[in-house]
Amino acid sequence: MALKITVIGTGYLGATHAAAMAELGFEVLGLDVVPEKIEMLSAGRVPMYEPGLEELLRKHVAGIEGASGRLRFTQDWAEVAEFGDVHFICVNTPQKHGEYACDMSYVNSAVDSLAKHLGRPALVVGKSTVPVGSAERLAARIAELAPAGGQVELAWNPEFLREGFAVADTLHPDRIVVGVHSERAERILREVYATPVGEGSPFVVTDFPTAELVKTSANSFLATKISFINAMAEVCEAAGGDVAKLAEALGYDERIGNKFLRAGIGFGGGCLPKDIRAFMARAGELGADQALTFLREVDSINMRRRRDMVELAREAVGGDSSFLGKRVAVLGATFKPDSDDVRDSPALNVAGQIHLQGGQVTVYDPKGMENAKRLFPTLGYADSAVDAVRGADVVLHLTEWREFRELDPAALGEVAARRLVLDGRNALDPGRWRAAGWTYRAMGRPRG
Repeated sequence: MALKITVIGTGYLGATHAAAMAELGFEVLGLDVVPEKIEMLSAGRVPMYEPGLEELLRKHVAGIEGASGRLRFTQDWAEVAEFGDVHFICVNTPQKHGEYACDMSYVNSAVDSLAKHLGRPALVVGKSTVPVGSAERLAARIAELAPAGGQVELAWNPEFLREGFAVADTLHPDRIVVGVHSERAERILREVYATPVGEGSPFVVTDFPTAELVKTSANSFLATKISFINAMAEVCEAAGGDVAKLAEALGYDERIGNKFLRAGIGFGGGCLPKDIRAFMARAGELGADQALTFLREVDSINMRRRRDMVELAREAVGGDSSFLGKRVAVLGATFKPDSDDVRDSPALNVAGQIHLQGGQVTVYDPKGMENAKRLFPTLGYADSAVDAVRGADVVLHLTEWREFRELDPAALGEVAARRLVLDGRNALDPGRWRAAGWTYRAMGRPRG
């Protein structure tokens, strides 16, 4: 009999995983404790912007004309426990307020709420990013609470989604990692992922601690690579070098590769910053804090880039102690393109700092405007890039949306007070902007 799957938590990770499991042919029941989310998802709408996700959802949600009907949503824990053979835990693990450590309260609550209803054999699968050692503790908790006792197992299956590519990353993952304690758990997860494995996705079987460490290690490596090229940008500025050409030359080395070697204002979002901090905190608890001291510098370099962008803007508009009387256009609000996520966004952080220092800041972003307004309601917002730039003394390009790369610099120059652009992502074509009469500046590159 075909496996039935449940997904606990229907945020960014959970909504994507639920829709993808339905696409792979499983009957899926999603659960969330927020009624508004359930109502929205049941109508085939998603509470965030992610390319292709809403279309995939509408293809499978029960009650939508023409849909497969394989996907439903509920708030009932007992219904979920009775329905599912495999239960995926996809809830959030934010950073604790005032600490580096991970807040496990949502995962703990989800496991407790589910386990006490599990009266038949089932596999609970954690996908949330958690501190190493959490899976062993949660397995013991499930064994204690579940009426079915030893017939309920835990496995850990970390997620590797990239915002903007989440649907493809779920349906066609570059690897599937499963931490298991039994052959039965492995066999069930091989059945769940039979389609992508059949298409060539590697299936890596390991223990609990290693599975938990894969995601935090991957994010730490990525963050280190980004901060490395940003550190090189600082050296290039001091020495008169060009970090873009440096990155190009480094990228040809197959041991290094060219991905994530674009210097700029650094990384943000809801994963990388909090994950590397939680990793450091957990290493300290384990007595291995010295192994990860380098991540403190990685974090420091990253945060310093935001400050440096503010200083570059200050210098560009006259170098005074404040931005009083200066109009600043900010292109970009999300932490990355193809997303509406503004959590820990470097772009909004820079915009907010300039605003606090007296600048008249106007922001435009293709998808992140509503979220940005909720987070920074005192900033100015425009309905288009042209409207944001109108009357601006300086234009800051802070999120590398394709729309911004394809802007007509000559047309923007007609509405700007000054043709001065600061490229915080090293993603614009300097020659094209300079040919249109703009002064182009970017961190780590010659003034030229």
